[in-house]
Amino acid sequence: MCGIVGLYLKSSSLKDRLGEMFTPMLIEMTDRGPDSAGVAVYHEPAADGQVKITAFHPDEEFDWDALADAVGSDLNLSIAHHPNGSHHVLIANGDSDTIEAVIEAYDPALQVMSAGTTIEIYKETGLPEEVAEKFSLKDMKGSHAVGHTRMATESAVTTAGSHPFSTGLDLCLVHNGSLSNHNRLREHLAAHRGIEFKTQNDTEVAAAYVSDKMNSGRTLHEALEDSIKDLDGFYTFVVGTRDGFAVLRDPIACKPAVLAETDDYVAFASEYRALVDLPGIESAKVWEPEPAVVYSWGGRA
Repeated sequence: MCGIVGLYLKSSSLKDRLGEMFTPMLIEMTDRGPDSAGVAVYHEPAADGQVKITAFHPDEEFDWDALADAVGSDLNLSIAHHPNGSHHVLIANGDSDTIEAVIEAYDPALQVMSAGTTIEIYKETGLPEEVAEKFSLKDMKGSHAVGHTRMATESAVTTAGSHPFSTGLDLCLVHNGSLSNHNRLREHLAAHRGIEFKTQNDTEVAAAYVSDKMNSGRTLHEALEDSIKDLDGFYTFVVGTRDGFAVLRDPIACKPAVLAETDDYVAFASEYRALVDLPGIESAKVWEPEPAVVYSWGGRA
């Protein structure tokens, strides 16, 4: 079933309250997805020329200092890192693909969750409230966030299989529904576009499709319009980029969805009850997204 929430702040005055506003939205969707939860948060941009990579290791005693030293020595880079629960954010100068490859080669259990200049992805198995507490989500500041609560139907309940999925710099995608042609599309993207997949989750395929389109020059809005033609099934997508936010429902639109917009923010949820505590919601424009219509805000959206 799954639950999706997203919050895009149009007013910089609310950036210190991103986590405070967003966390109750995520927790409210617990009964739609009690197996695992995750969030992509856009905040604290890295300095020019730097990339930040969020990585996960299942061993709570994993030696992150040794990893940073090994990666830095291998690539002749200075690697800074800071912890957040079972995840660490590593920041360095250099090419993200090269750094990611060295990180994942260091230990097979390491998983890179996201890479970019502003994105950090945190996800784990367990109830959304537990996941939010583990990563101190309420304290996070930033410009926007996308979250997902999962009720697994097509794959095992694992951290890797949880949402969001990130397949490009600063891009994340969450998905409620099921794609019917994801295996064919996965094979095409792997064979013809050189994309490597880490899970069997159909959401990772959708994320890879969108990031591939954007790497080819399409805007986020255009990439999602393309997906209406190329992706079969029933779905609701919420996508984040470095400075953009977008929502799309499939042409049938059988999955619940609601958008709310004020002068200060745009909010999305699978159900309206996740939005009721947002400031100013009583005067917001609230509507159900139309089928096969892309709604986008910000950046190159």
